[in-house]
Amino acid sequence: MNVIVTGASKGIGRAVAERFAAAGANLVVCSRSETGLYGMMDELQTKYPDCTVRAKAADLSQPEDVAAFGKWILEKDLVPDILVNNAGQFLPGSIHNEPAGTLEQMIAVNLYSAYHLTRLLLPRMMEAKTGHIFNMCSIASLNAYANGGAYSISKFALLGFSKNLREEMKPYNIKVTAVLPGATMTASWEGSGIDPQRIMDPKDVAEMIYVASQLSPRAVVEDIVLRPQLGDL
Repeated sequence: MNVIVTGASKGIGRAVAERFAAAGANLVVCSRSETGLYGMMDELQTKYPDCTVRAKAADLSQPEDVAAFGKWILEKDLVPDILVNNAGQFLPGSIHNEPAGTLEQMIAVNLYSAYHLTRLLLPRMMEAKTGHIFNMCSIASLNAYANGGAYSISKFALLGFSKNLREEMKPYNIKVTAVLPGATMTASWEGSGIDPQRIMDPKDVAEMIYVASQLSPRAVVEDIVLRPQLGDL
């Protein structure tokens, strides 16, 4: 099972990578942090000797890095069974006063990274007529909220991308799942003072992705919506 996870060095991405590593997957991972990425690769390879982990540092907000990462995967002659487009960033703000360039940055990281990497890998998946793509959307893809600004706009767009892609890929037996988690203990919440018990563990999101990936070819989970038990913050 060939599994590609972007933004894999921490948070939800790391949890997803570890869940598939535990299942003995052939992992291909990337993140902006070279140190964190290769440290994670060594850790997973040691902890789960039945899995294989390949890693390449890449900033997927940069088109040239997306192209290089996609080319690197294709040169390994891998047919992606699972692609988890997890690379993302959260910048709080409101449309009327967030710094100039915030929308462009959020779109580049949260939408274009998934769009362009998927386009690079799709031909091989379409030829094989197999595969499952998970796009890391957000509760912010469904409901606008104060201080969401450009981030929410980018996540609404990513959900739209997921819906369109799902329709296009049906004839090729390629599944597309939008993942929409609420508050999850990731770097976005560091320093907030929030009680970790009030919000979700990244492992919860990873487990749902893994389970959805194990269904028969006749079934697809179109959207995974997870919220903290006590509701959104």
